Amino acid sequence: MDEDVQLILDIVEEKMEKAVNHLQDELSKLRAGKASPHMLDGLTVDYYGARTPLNQVANVNTPDPRTIIVQPWEKGMLEPIEKAILHANLGFNPVNSGELLRIAVPALTEERRKTLVKQVKAEGENARVSIRNARRDAKEEVKKMQKDGLPEDTAKRAEQDIQDLTDSYSKKIDEVLQKKEEDIMTI
Repeated sequence: MDEDVQLILDIVEEKMEKAVNHLQDELSKLRAGKASPHMLDGLTVDYYGARTPLNQVANVNTPDPRTIIVQPWEKGMLEPIEKAILHANLGFNPVNSGELLRIAVPALTEERRKTLVKQVKAEGENARVSIRNARRDAKEEVKKMQKDGLPEDTAKRAEQDIQDLTDSYSKKIDEVLQKKEEDIMTI
């Protein structure tokens, strides 16, 4: 029976870890005033009739904190990439130099920063909900096992371990959110 309890704990920890990783991925896409190649993640380009992720048709890098450079592997892809960036409505205006696209990342206004902080908090709440759902599912599994003969003290210990995991991952989420908020509010 203890192996089953350990399996539940491993599964709940994996789910919580995924929630934190997902939060970090989502927050990396949010612009915090500094240019980042992640700002163009999820952007697809028309590559000979097929929708292809930008990072599969071009190099994307940031030579300085205010500029993103997109260098396609084929010169013919400059225009489709430029159109994709404009249509994505990211607030960027790419400059085509014939060899590559240069994107100047404008500084964030105070109002935009506050909006981004709200967005960060919403993403954080989504991650917290995922963690609470994982906790609830694990506790239900432990209760089922208790009905099937798991000793009460083992079930209580398992529930306490689940709560400890929940607390530690909630703290991780708070740390990630705090760091991102500071990043956004720093001019």
